[in-house]
Amino acid sequence: MKSIDIMFHRTNVKRLNDNFFKILDDEWMLVTAGRPGDFNMMTASWGTTGILWNMPVAICFIRPNRYTFQFAEKSDYYTLSFFESSYRKILNICGTRSGRDIDKIRETGLVPVITEYENIGYEQARMVMECKILYADYLEERHFIISEIARKNYLSKDFHRFYIGEIVNCYLKS
Repeated sequence: MKSIDIMFHRTNVKRLNDNFFKILDDEWMLVTAGRPGDFNMMTASWGTTGILWNMPVAICFIRPNRYTFQFAEKSDYYTLSFFESSYRKILNICGTRSGRDIDKIRETGLVPVITEYENIGYEQARMVMECKILYADYLEERHFIISEIARKNYLSKDFHRFYIGEIVNCYLKS
């Protein structure tokens, strides 16, 4: 695998002009956890970015039944990869097909690249955020103030686990 530094340049997240409401809702992202040779990715349209504990952070959500979950649980990092809208079909495959059943790299043609901390981004991405996990916990039914949200989104009681990660690197396509 190639180094991400060949095709991307690093930038300070405070210099980004992206609208993350649009990105997450309309364009989606890939959440990837694991190491070179042993990783999985999944498409996500839920998440957030901001400042927490005086650090730039990104928060991703993974249901325990997702194959990516086991990689996130063993990892100290995850990456968020963002693509142009022309990659929507690939993101749909990564969000509807499990890495337990198919080789997503072969199926989609995505080309993995290695980040500074030996995590995975993708050559086709326009932006990759490398995040060090600071905190993780499960959403719990009893903490929903509006219980309809829990009933509507968690029919099987499969509450997401969320991962708060410090954004340690932000890579933009050169």
